[in-house]
Amino acid sequence: MKLRLRLASGTVLLGYLTREMMSKVFATAIIVVSLMEILALLEQVTEIMHRHMGMSGVLYYAVMRLPLLFCNAMPIAVLIGALLALVQLTTSNEIAIMRAAGLSTPGLIKLFLPSTIVLGILCGFVNDQITPRSEQALAQWWNATTPGMIAEWHNYWIRSGHDLISIHHLAGGGSFLRDVTIYHRDHQDLLKKVTTLDTVRYVHGRWYGTPSRMLSVVNPTRIDLLDTPPGQSVRLDWPDTMTPGYITQLTISFTQSTGTMLAEQNGSLPSSQSPSFFLTEILGRIMLPVTFTVMLLLAVPVVYIPPRAGIRSWLPVWCLGAGLLFVVFQGLLRALGNAGTLPSLMAIFVGILIFILGVITVLLRIEER
Repeated sequence: MKLRLRLASGTVLLGYLTREMMSKVFATAIIVVSLMEILALLEQVTEIMHRHMGMSGVLYYAVMRLPLLFCNAMPIAVLIGALLALVQLTTSNEIAIMRAAGLSTPGLIKLFLPSTIVLGILCGFVNDQITPRSEQALAQWWNATTPGMIAEWHNYWIRSGHDLISIHHLAGGGSFLRDVTIYHRDHQDLLKKVTTLDTVRYVHGRWYGTPSRMLSVVNPTRIDLLDTPPGQSVRLDWPDTMTPGYITQLTISFTQSTGTMLAEQNGSLPSSQSPSFFLTEILGRIMLPVTFTVMLLLAVPVVYIPPRAGIRSWLPVWCLGAGLLFVVFQGLLRALGNAGTLPSLMAIFVGILIFILGVITVLLRIEER
């Protein structure tokens, strides 16, 4: 009977703390995402109106940006939501009651862990499956509605098999390219031919281009200029996977699912990033539940706020500052990992390990007092 009562009380407490955590995290996420959405719209609404897309264009832009903004806001939302929940429990003496009932700080963390892990899995799913699709659709829509036939000048690079493709202009949602240079390489990655095309179009599932110059590399000291038919369009031997949407994803949105990145890493799909970038991004998504757990741990010290201090304590501010420092530090390491300057494992795990050890040290020091 006592065991049943203990299990029932543990389940009730777990459900109560989960509701408190979830409600405050999602409320915080809604506020943060709304602020980020407003700032994004203030920057783009003039351009949207200039393109004569009206309120429907504004709403489409806002909706398609939501998944990305949600994923960007969730780490801070978890930190602030955990702080609000724990501060409320502490100031209302609920933490003191739980401690009197025998609940330790590690036990309290265990009760908050399920909701934190679920939030990490949810954010990882949105980041991996929904955000790439919404960002690709938004990038195609934005490019297709750009005034004029040609968008502004860029220098995009795509690796397709052994070939390298340089693209300077995209239009029509990625279906029209201009100033394209293809560097054909052999199986030893040695340059054998260079093809320059004025325009490339996607017609009925195939790419057709108009070559303006073709160079054949005979040997390291000799390059021959090949004859090109004037104004004649030729079919390009690009893989079927290089659709306008996929080119837009590679060159403008840069957000891809884990499956796509793995296929690009092993050469099954064309890519525009380095292997270190793929590995860092994949590890970062896998470790999202652990990252959210670090945010929870950074908020835990507020349970030691003295009852008389209440909300006047500076401890929540210090915890919030530590969480923001973790976000900045982890972002810096991740950027170094994406660039290949730092090994991907170090870029993801070093920051997490440092802050976990730091929080454990702080909690042990507080417990000793």
